[in-house]
Amino acid sequence: MASHRKPRQRPLSSGTVRTAATLALAGAATATAFEGTSHADPRTTPAQVKAEVDRLYGDAEAATERYNGAKVKADEAERALTGLRDEAARKEDRLNTARRSLGALAATQYRSGGLGPALQLAMATDPQDYLERASLLTRAGDRTAADVASVRRGLDEVGQLRARAAGQLADLRARQDELAGQKALIEDRLATARRLLARLTAEERAAYEARSGTGGTGPAPAGAPGAAAPAPAPPAPSDGSRAARAVAFAYAAIGKPYVWGATGPGSYDCSGLTQAAWKSAGVSLPRTTYTQINAGQRVTRDRLAPGDLVFFYAGVTHVGMYVGNGQMIHAPRPGSTVRLAPVDSMPWAGASRPA
Repeated sequence: MASHRKPRQRPLSSGTVRTAATLALAGAATATAFEGTSHADPRTTPAQVKAEVDRLYGDAEAATERYNGAKVKADEAERALTGLRDEAARKEDRLNTARRSLGALAATQYRSGGLGPALQLAMATDPQDYLERASLLTRAGDRTAADVASVRRGLDEVGQLRARAAGQLADLRARQDELAGQKALIEDRLATARRLLARLTAEERAAYEARSGTGGTGPAPAGAPGAAAPAPAPPAPSDGSRAARAVAFAYAAIGKPYVWGATGPGSYDCSGLTQAAWKSAGVSLPRTTYTQINAGQRVTRDRLAPGDLVFFYAGVTHVGMYVGNGQMIHAPRPGSTVRLAPVDSMPWAGASRPA
């Protein structure tokens, strides 16, 4: 796979549409030039096909991790907005109760408002009772007015929070839409690359698929030119530890398809697989590769243990789970399935041990 850029999340700008259009035109130009070359030379070399497909798959994986990060933030914003709406509804109920109480008090005062306080006192059959009731009404009116003012202030605050949350959610959804558009462009490029891949012989395709499934430098399949004996798969640890349970989960996922944004149980992307595996062991990991690498204790390559997360590329755009004997289990790319692969099959970025 080609080099990856570190995912960067930034707010939308007025240049978003222009950027997307530029990407589309550049991608179309690349694809047209590449296809034009292949038409001129039907025997486009396997190396050329591999380089182009690897580049596109790398772009897709980087975009997937950015999409995953945006989706997490959008989901958080939706939950926050729901909480604000619930709080607003509760405060509105309290305000309505206070208004009803105020209305009842106003009606009582209206009925007795035709007589001045001195005349009401003079006509009262029990002056002491009048004084007690007047004092009670005054206190009740003050308390009700204070309640109304407090609830109104609360509603103003909630209204402001709701407006900010709605704006934030709209921004995040727009960013998510932008990422979905980028993914659509990449899918189009992948379709072009797949058409080029189809021009290879069955043997060349098998060799490429074996290599691309492990990042582009893995061993060729048995019987293919240059095939090497694959390293034996290490047994899943059975000591009952959380790491052992996570590794066992990863082994059970072998053969399930890679799908963008998937977290199981039927399919996974790379960080979705590692998150689900450790979740089965009772450990909560964040959603993306570039957050998972900071979620545990950093470990050096020479101290890897089964269950450790291993990360690849300068942008930390791919992750697998180390299972021992120099092997990992990972979800490689679109069109592939969860599989074992050598840890040294991709450019190393680091490793972490979930706690």
